This record gives sequence, structure tokens and C-alpha cells, in this order.
Amino acid sequence: MIRQSALLGHSCAAGANIIWGMMAPIAKVVMVGGLVTPLVLTDLRIFGAAVLFWLASFFAPYEKVAKADLFRLFLASLFAIIFNQGSYVFGVGLTTPGNATILTSTMPLWAMMLAAIVLKDPITLKKLVGILMGAVGALTLIMSKTDVAANPAIESNIWGDLLVASAQLSFAFYVVRFKDLVTRYNLFTTMKWMFTFASLCIFPFSFSSLTSTPWFSLSLNEWLSVAYVVVGGTFFSYLLIVVGQRNLKPTVAAMYNYVQPVVGCLAAVAMGLDSLSWSKAFAVVFIFVGVYLVTHSVSAKEQAAIQKKQLEVLERRQSK
Repeated sequence: MIRQSALLGHSCAAGANIIWGMMAPIAKVVMVGGLVTPLVLTDLRIFGAAVLFWLASFFAPYEKVAKADLFRLFLASLFAIIFNQGSYVFGVGLTTPGNATILTSTMPLWAMMLAAIVLKDPITLKKLVGILMGAVGALTLIMSKTDVAANPAIESNIWGDLLVASAQLSFAFYVVRFKDLVTRYNLFTTMKWMFTFASLCIFPFSFSSLTSTPWFSLSLNEWLSVAYVVVGGTFFSYLLIVVGQRNLKPTVAAMYNYVQPVVGCLAAVAMGLDSLSWSKAFAVVFIFVGVYLVTHSVSAKEQAAIQKKQLEVLERRQSK
């Protein structure tokens, strides 16, 4: 029988990745109309999330952040929000939603490589094979040109694919480099400051675009899509994924990352924003297998530590 905490963790991890999986096709709906540019959508997402996290923080215990940590939170906001979300939204505007969603599943591969460089985390043979398979899948996807029969105006662009991939690399660097900082404070304290710094960084560059956007000309579907990106794809998804991580093992929580490409591709095809192809299926399989191998790899040192812990538990039980 599944424990209540584990059930909550599974539900939240799945929910967050389903929300993120829908992000690419829904964001594409907004940008296809031409009224909202990628820069404006990025600004709305960041500024809207900052407001929501500040409002939510009033219901959480107050925490004072050290000045040195405020500067590190500023640096973290660049990689986790500005570079990540900015590159992602601009990339979605240049590529198909299916490509964008599939490329998001490469983030664990980037994280493993950066962990090996920054944290000296050992790369096992299984990790290496997984990284290579993920790279083959990503390159296959990037180099393939997909013409969408349902909507010829929406097609894949190599620069869009590269921007989406760089967004995952940026977030992976944030996860590896700033993990100690993020766990030092509660979620609302961390996120309200990070999104505030990100808003201050992007606002000067997007002010003219914000004022020139014909807001009253947006359709109801476009407004609903913007609301989904801000409230669902940013605010609620960050809350859900943290709850999932706290109640599940890291490898189990990471497995739900596979939900994103499936949800995104199915949604994009259903909405007429993308099409399926054999090359895309090949890329999906290779990326999935690569991520699976990486997230389930255990080094000899880690395996020895696990066996030692199990032996200690067994000895304690026998001594009773």
C-alpha cells in the first residue's frame, strides 16, 4: 500500500510535469497571433510570478536573507529564470512545440555532466552511455526539419531548437551550482527574491514592447494562454515540483520528467501545431533511454555506501 506522503509526492511530481508539458503548445498559441512577442510573454511570466510569490510569502514564516545570499540569489535568478525562461520562450517562438517539449527532457543529462565538472560527481559507464544516447536524440531532433502539414506557417528552426536546449543547460547549471542556497530558505522566500531580481533585469529591455503591445486586441484564448503560462506554468508548477521532491526519492521524481514530451507532443498534434515523424520518434526514444540510464546509474562508491548502510541496519536488528 502506498504511503499517503508518497502518494502526494507522485501526484505533485506528475502534476508539475503535465503542466510543463502543456507549456510549449499553449505558449505557441499566444505567439502565433503575432500580438504578443516572446520578450513580452517572458516579462509577463516573470513579473506575474514575482507578484504571486510575494503574495504567497505573506502567509509563510518570515525569513531574513543575508546580504551575501541576496547577491547569490541574484546570480541564481539569471540562470534559473532570465536565461532559462528567456531562451525557452524565444526558442518556442522559432521552433515547433513538439521539438521544444522533447528537448526539455534533456535537462537531467546536462545536470549530470555539470555535476561531474563542478561537484566532481563520478560518471559511470551507464551515465556515459545515457549522456551519449541523449545527445544523439537531441542532435537528431535539432538537425531534422519538420514541415507541419496541419499548419505550414509553423515549422522548426535550428536556432529555436538550440535556444530551447540552452535553456535546459542554464537551469541545470542553476540546479548544480546553487543547490545549497535554495535549500537554505523556504520556497517562498527563495522564489520571491529570485523572480524580483529577474523582473528588475528584464523590465528595462521589455518596457517599450510592453507599452506597444495592443492588449485590448488579444482574444479570450490568448488571455487564457497567458494566464496558464504565468499561474500554472510558473507559480503552481514550482510549488508542486518542490512537494514532489520532498516526498519522493530524487530518481523517482526525475522519472516524471518523461511526462513532458508525451503531453507536449500529444497536445501540439491535437491542437494542429505540430506533426509526428519517424525521426522525431527516434529522437524521443533515444532521449528517454538516455535520461533513464543517467538517473538510474550508481557509482561503485555509492553502491558500497548503500551496502554498508544496509549491513549496519541488519546488524542492529540482529543485536536486538
